[in-house]
Amino acid sequence: SVFIFLWTSDTGAYCCGSLLSRYFPAKLFERVSPKKSWVGSIGGGLLILFAVEQGEDASDIDYLVSKIANLRIFNDEAGVMNRSLLDVGADALVVSQFTLFAQTRKGNRPSYIRSARGEVAEPLYREFATRLSAAIGRPVPTGVFGADMQVSLVNDGPVTIIIDTRQRDL
Repeated sequence: SVFIFLWTSDTGAYCCGSLLSRYFPAKLFERVSPKKSWVGSIGGGLLILFAVEQGEDASDIDYLVSKIANLRIFNDEAGVMNRSLLDVGADALVVSQFTLFAQTRKGNRPSYIRSARGEVAEPLYREFATRLSAAIGRPVPTGVFGADMQVSLVNDGPVTIIIDTRQRDL
């Protein structure tokens, strides 16, 4: 299944990060940097760790894009998680993360046998980011597929959600 981990920064962090970024170089943001060079960052919103399981194809991407764009995980004026990525105009950063399918049942070394091979996963990763960008109406930065990256996150909340296309009841 396509497996997504979402980390969110709440509406307040998004607004503060967006406003402060205009005046100060330091801000609340998620970023990804392979080889000590930044390739993607956002002022606040969602950090999406994206993994593809063996046997998956593009049929689940529309579901994921719709679910992520409309999931009500940002605070409204009353402090209740009642607003979506679309409602608050927040950003999204997508990073490939094949290790989400690690199996740890046997021994002490994780097995990644469930993860799709790069030639299958990379086109799905790129297609997901492209469709999410179209859905939210702004660019969606990504990490470098398959690279050893340092991913930085200010987890203001915290809210961490798993979306597994094979187990949609989670």
